[in-house]
Amino acid sequence: MIQSQRIEALNFAEPKDREYVLYWMQAAQRARWNHALEWAIRQANRRRKPVVAVFGLTADFPEATLRHYVFMLEGLRETQAELADRGIQLVIQKGAPDKVAVNMSKKADLAVVDEGYLHMQRQWRSAAARAMDCPLYEVTTNLIVPVEEASEKENYSAGTLRPRISRRLDRYLTALKHTKPHTSSMPLRFDSIPLDFPEKTAKGLGIDGAVKPSVFFTGGSKQALKRLKTFLQSKLDSYETLRNHPAEEYQSGLSPYLHFGQISPLQVALEAMKIDSPGRKAFLEELIVRRELSHNFVYYNRRYDQYDALPPWVLRTLNYHAKDRREFLYTHQQLEQAQTHDPYWNAAQTEMVLTGKMHGYMRMYWGKKIIEWTRRPEEAFRIALTLNNKYELDGRDPNGYAGVAWCFGKHDRPWGERPVFGKVRYMNAAGLKRKFNPDLYVQKIESLLTSGPTSKNA
Repeated sequence: MIQSQRIEALNFAEPKDREYVLYWMQAAQRARWNHALEWAIRQANRRRKPVVAVFGLTADFPEATLRHYVFMLEGLRETQAELADRGIQLVIQKGAPDKVAVNMSKKADLAVVDEGYLHMQRQWRSAAARAMDCPLYEVTTNLIVPVEEASEKENYSAGTLRPRISRRLDRYLTALKHTKPHTSSMPLRFDSIPLDFPEKTAKGLGIDGAVKPSVFFTGGSKQALKRLKTFLQSKLDSYETLRNHPAEEYQSGLSPYLHFGQISPLQVALEAMKIDSPGRKAFLEELIVRRELSHNFVYYNRRYDQYDALPPWVLRTLNYHAKDRREFLYTHQQLEQAQTHDPYWNAAQTEMVLTGKMHGYMRMYWGKKIIEWTRRPEEAFRIALTLNNKYELDGRDPNGYAGVAWCFGKHDRPWGERPVFGKVRYMNAAGLKRKFNPDLYVQKIESLLTSGPTSKNA
């Protein structure tokens, strides 16, 4: 075993005596703090073989835009260089990730892949396992506690998952030891897509450029670590009290990097635990319990991206109130263009479209209002998920799917009944004003529109 993480054989093929051990990089796009990569290195050293890493670059990932691809490719460019320093070649090839991995496995003793949780990721791994004639192992590395170890079923709320995770943390909150490869794979020759110009590479795949790359975020582990350092040094102490003040900057900004696997949640947690801070407990709750609750949701609920994935009580109450009168109704296009009567909602939508990330508290308000301003809850769910996945750098992620579902009552409890929402929790502008000054948030977004970021990575 490696550092108390889950390793699962995805097929029963016999090991081969070939040229290298293959690491199929997919969800964990980093050169360090990567359990799957380290396990591959140890297997290769045991066999006296090099490790070759491969990444299949597909243009067909659902809802991915130029914004997502450029951020991802910026990170892969950095990871490729860092792996080269360790004597590991990262080969980037165009094609469906499973087919690219299968082709590369023809010269591999065995193959290792990081664990994936979404529909397509799991389909890729299953298809590759069937097609490979060498063993394929899947290693958990983007969670603290492996999802099946934390719970054997979908959990109702954070309250039910928290104790399951907490009693396993002593085992899993363990620093990962990095192993030096004994044999370099750099002399081997492969066709690989150059990553010098990420936007040019993405456009060469035929990616639609309608959603422009973010000028506020640069992809890569170095930028993730820079944000982590800034957060821990100057924001963690006030995190618990100011994280829900969107005019302020007291969130970590790490979710895009966690989504693409450019930083390890284990590394983040261990760094935070070194600091005696009043905000540490609240931050670890979000990083571990809340984030892993979202993975529990998408792993055990195969309908996670559909309206009917919501709890039965939510479906009953929303459907019962579906015909209630709405004071305001907006089309998908009006919402996307931030053309509502509500300046706070418009600011949130604008922040997402402009920067690639929306403040977490405003995302809750944003989702709740879409329920209120569309004709039926099914339509509201579809619009919220589509906009979130299209513009958020951390969209198309378990946190995103669970976050949208939360706006509709998932992982929450019934509240007092009211029109349109039924028993689903309600939010309004007056509630924002009780917590913070939302007009300052509007001013902040207006300033970003006119002047842009003071630094792309600030």
